[in-house]
Amino acid sequence: MQQMEEIYQKYARTVYQYLLSMTHDSALAEELTQETFYQAIRSIDRFDGSSSISTWLCAIAKRQLWSYRRKHPALEEINEQDVLTESAEKDALESISRVDLLKRLHLCPEPFREILYLRIFGTLSFREIGDIFGKTENWARVTFYRGKEKLRKDMDQDE
Repeated sequence: MQQMEEIYQKYARTVYQYLLSMTHDSALAEELTQETFYQAIRSIDRFDGSSSISTWLCAIAKRQLWSYRRKHPALEEINEQDVLTESAEKDALESISRVDLLKRLHLCPEPFREILYLRIFGTLSFREIGDIFGKTENWARVTFYRGKEKLRKDMDQDE
């Protein structure tokens, strides 16, 4: 097994971006990233290699976020300093307000919601998203496309 320092160097950014896409709070994402790696060190003997390390770490990160949310049920409003990624997705979604977009994303079923968050706000690549879910890059692309089309269809129905 790789040294934990090497694992941290290789995957800390991915875990941080994953948490940032879920929390929209850089300080909280950083705190939860540190807690994720602490928990990973404590449970490294339970890593059986049946998934990639990034998938295992993101699963730990997700549990840390759930734990945080249970302890802090009234999360702060989304910080207006958060910035949408410079991407084709941003261009396609600029026609609606940011708050409206977040409301619509919140109503999306899984896994569309999480993939849309990861791509739009987390700036993760399709390969990174696929790794998080233990799926292929192509699966992430197709699922993102379907989620985006569902959003577009819902917006058209509301007009």
